[in-house]
Parts: sequence; structure tokens; C-alpha cells
Amino acid sequence: MTSILYDLPGPRARVRNRILGVLATVGIVALAGFITYRFWVTGQFEGRKWEWLLYKDMQLQLADALGATIRAFMVGALLALAFGFLSAVARLSEHAWLRAPAYAVVELFRAIPLVVMIFFLFYAAPQAGLQLGVFWSLVVGLTLYNGSVLAEVFRAGVQSVPRGQREAAFALGLRKNQVMRSVLLPQAVRAMLPSIVSQLVVLLKDTALGFLITYQELLFEARYLGSLAEFGRPIIPTALVVGAVYVSLCIALSLLASYLEGRNRRHRFSERALPVPDAPNRAWATTSPS
Repeated sequence: MTSILYDLPGPRARVRNRILGVLATVGIVALAGFITYRFWVTGQFEGRKWEWLLYKDMQLQLADALGATIRAFMVGALLALAFGFLSAVARLSEHAWLRAPAYAVVELFRAIPLVVMIFFLFYAAPQAGLQLGVFWSLVVGLTLYNGSVLAEVFRAGVQSVPRGQREAAFALGLRKNQVMRSVLLPQAVRAMLPSIVSQLVVLLKDTALGFLITYQELLFEARYLGSLAEFGRPIIPTALVVGAVYVSLCIALSLLASYLEGRNRRHRFSERALPVPDAPNRAWATTSPS
């Protein structure tokens, strides 16, 4: 039996893969143990460096920073999805006057580093009379950059649908927007959902760049807490706590995407199980007129 991309490994290849897997696991465990040992030797697990977690004020500050991160992510994600979808539709248009500007905008904002974009919106835009503030400078930067990447994801997802689906829909008399809405997008979303989730995870982590313009999100708060001399400047403990929070948020986002994908799959299965409404007396008729 063969796979689509490669032949299944034989007995020798399986033994070799097991050995490589064991060696890689041992290497990862050894590296984790060495890092833990260095943390222990340098006193990073001392109670004084973790005592800040017991204070209610510190907990509230960390919770406020978490709320600021989630708020920037939610607004940026919604705007990036909308911007990416509209840009993808424009790029797929048959009209050159609509397709060419969309192509230029997407390629421009994909090429500009996100840090440069955020700095421009916060420091340079006010000189041109555009006062965005800290929050919107971060959100607009996240929207333009990640929305441009999502535009390519949407465009590739729509174009991955077999051409026959589009031709069959046009043959039935559907208009172009109906074909896009009812035929292409439902199939494309399933194909590009992993890429969308990956880009949203990138957007979530990119909110940490807000500390460069003094947006009080998780990294900004971690930098402040890590500099407190009364707790021995717990830089590594605060970094571990904030890192765990980011990992938890990314895992929650991935679980949500898996849930939506599974729900969509079950919905499709239930639709296929329904009988055809215009043929009530065909396959399942139990009686026939005499």
C-alpha cells in the first residue's frame, strides 16, 4: 500500500524511524532538564521571585493586561478577517480596475514589517493630522498586515475548489455572487480553516508588539513586574507566567477552531442524510397504487 506522497516505510525504515524518534525524545528531555537545572541553580524557583503572584494588586494588573491583549486581538481579528475577505473578493474580480488596486494594497502591506507599520501609525501619522492613539495604532497595524495575509489565504482557498463546481453553478443559472456565497465559500472555508487559525494565532502573538508604543498588554505588564526590586527582579518567573498565558490562549483558539470544524462536518452529514423533498414516492415508498 502506498500513500499519496510517498511509499509506506518498510521494516528497516520503521526501525530507523523508531531509533530517531527515541534519540529526539531523549535530546528534548535532556535539554528541558538542563534548562530546569540552570533555573534551579540561579535561584529562579525561590519563593521570593514568585511571591508577587500572591498579591491581589499584581493579579488585578495581570488580569487587566490580559483583557487588553484579548481586546486588541478580538478587534484586530474581526477587522483582519473582513479586510482579507474583501481584498480577496476584489482580487478575484473580473474587472481590472478593481483587481489591480487590491493586488497593490495586499502586496504593499504584506511587504511592510508589522513593527514599522505600528511605529508609522503611532509616531508619524499624527504629524499628518491622523491621531489614532495607542490602541488603534496597534489594531490598524495588525489589521493591515494580517488582513493582507488572510486575503491570500482566502483567494487560494476559493481557487482550490474544482473548476467544475463553478461551471455547474453557472449552468444552473446562478449569479456570480450566489456562486461565491453558496458554492465556493462553503467548500473553501473547510480547506483554508487551518491556515486561518494559524494566522489568527500569529495575530494573537503580534499583540505583544504593542509594548513598543506603551500599550499596556501582557508583555508590557511582564516587563514592569520583572523589574520590581522588592521581589528580586523576577524577570524569568514573569516571562514563564506570561508565556503560559499565551500558550493557553493559542490552545483555546485551536480548540475552538476544531470544534467549529467538527460541528460543520456533522451539519454536512445531517444534510446529506435528509431525503430529497421532490421525490416523496421513489426509493422509500412502502406502498404503490394498484
